[in-house]
Amino acid sequence: MTSPALTARAWSPISRYRRSLWLLTTRDLRVRYSTSALGYLWSILDPLVMAGIYWFVFTQVFHRGDGKIGEEPYIVFLLTGLLPWMWFTGSVSDATRAFTSEAKLVRSTTIPRTIWVARQVLSKGIEFVLSIPVLAIFAIATGAVLHWEAIYFLLAIVIQAVLIMGINLIVAPLVVFFRDLERAIKLALRFAFYASPVIYGLQDLPGGLHTLGAFNPLSGIISLYRAAFFPQQLNWFDVLISAVMALALLGIGMLVFRRTIRTVLKEI
Repeated sequence: MTSPALTARAWSPISRYRRSLWLLTTRDLRVRYSTSALGYLWSILDPLVMAGIYWFVFTQVFHRGDGKIGEEPYIVFLLTGLLPWMWFTGSVSDATRAFTSEAKLVRSTTIPRTIWVARQVLSKGIEFVLSIPVLAIFAIATGAVLHWEAIYFLLAIVIQAVLIMGINLIVAPLVVFFRDLERAIKLALRFAFYASPVIYGLQDLPGGLHTLGAFNPLSGIISLYRAAFFPQQLNWFDVLISAVMALALLGIGMLVFRRTIRTVLKEI
């Protein structure tokens, strides 16, 4: 587990250069949607389409009415897993191009290079927050009950941001040295989708797989999100594992980043 001092050093450049981080993040969002007719709607169409497909498959084709997978209303159950997943996979995917897409600017800038990684976390995080009203609409439409555990949304966001930052600090520099890693990460993310409790709940798995699945850092995070509507999905042991793994990955990420960034700047 990473030390508090190392964690503080990880975030100190971000706190000192938060204006630069915000400017880069908003620039990314403007560029992403400036030439798009639908703009912001594209950030929610992907999870909505995926949720619609899985809802149809598991409720209409395979008649998931017996309640063996997930909770009712299932569309709300799906969205509470899919929306955080889209933040995770979108940010990690973008991190593979954090340095290579704007190499000249990265080399010439004076701001800490961790900012270029942090902006991927923040921009996708903003898209995630902006998609929460969609979840609220489906919750109201289906009569889902909002519980006081909704306050754990904030805790889930913090742990997920730390987790993604740690992973991205590892991915961003290593892709510069191993270009095939970008394709490998895409394959790994496809596997991780089905290995994570997105379309199912961790409690739906048998004992052995449940224990193994708890060591997926996304498991505890998703259970925190789902607790707003499905408190029975919350497992504090899973959350503790997620928090510890997120901090550990952040520490490892900072070590990898600090030892490779000078060579990265020569390579790009």
